[in-house]
Amino acid sequence: MLTVGLTGGIGSGKSSVARRLAEYGALVIDADAVAREVVEPGTPALAEIVAEFGEQVLTPDGRLDRPKLGAIVFADEAKLARLNEIVHPRVGQRTQELMERAGEGTIVVYDVPLLVENGLADRYDVVVVVDVPVETQVERVVANRGMPADQVRARIRAQADREQRRAVADIVIDNSGTEQELDARVAEVWQELQRRAAA
Repeated sequence: MLTVGLTGGIGSGKSSVARRLAEYGALVIDADAVAREVVEPGTPALAEIVAEFGEQVLTPDGRLDRPKLGAIVFADEAKLARLNEIVHPRVGQRTQELMERAGEGTIVVYDVPLLVENGLADRYDVVVVVDVPVETQVERVVANRGMPADQVRARIRAQADREQRRAVADIVIDNSGTEQELDARVAEVWQELQRRAAA
C-alpha cells in the first residue's frame, strides 16, 4: 500500500485532483467529508462543539452551521485550536477505520486540507501539493462558492502559505492552467505513484 497526502490551499483545485486520482483507481479518503461525518447530529463531537461555542453554531434543524462556526474560529487562533482539539482525533480514528478496508497494493490518497498546518507530512509515503497563486485562489472561491473576497483572504492567511506547502511536497501539481493541462499533469503523477507503489 502506498499512502499519499494530498493538500493545497482553499480554491487550489485539490478536490479536482482527488476526483481524477479516484478515477484512475486510487482509494480517496476525504478528510473534509470525514470531518463532516464526525459532527453529524447526535455525535459526541457536535455536543462538544455546542458546549464550547454555543447554540448559535447550529442550524434550525440541529446541524452544524459551518459558515457561522468558520466565521468564529477563523478570526481567533485560540478558538480554531480548540475546534481542532475536538474534531481532529475523531477524524483520525475514522480515517484509520476506512484505511483498514484498503486492499493490498492500493494507492490510498488522503485529501487533507491542513496537512502542513497540523504537521502531518511524515505520516505519508508521498506528499502531493496542488499549487496556485493566491489571487487565483481568491478569484476561484469568490466565483465558485460566492464567499466574499475578504473572507477568502482571511482563510488563506489562516492556512499555511505556498512556500510552506511546497517545502513538504514530494510532488507539486501546478493548477493555474486549463482543465486539459491538469488532466495531463494528474496522468503523469498517477504514473509516478504507480511506479513508487511497485518499488
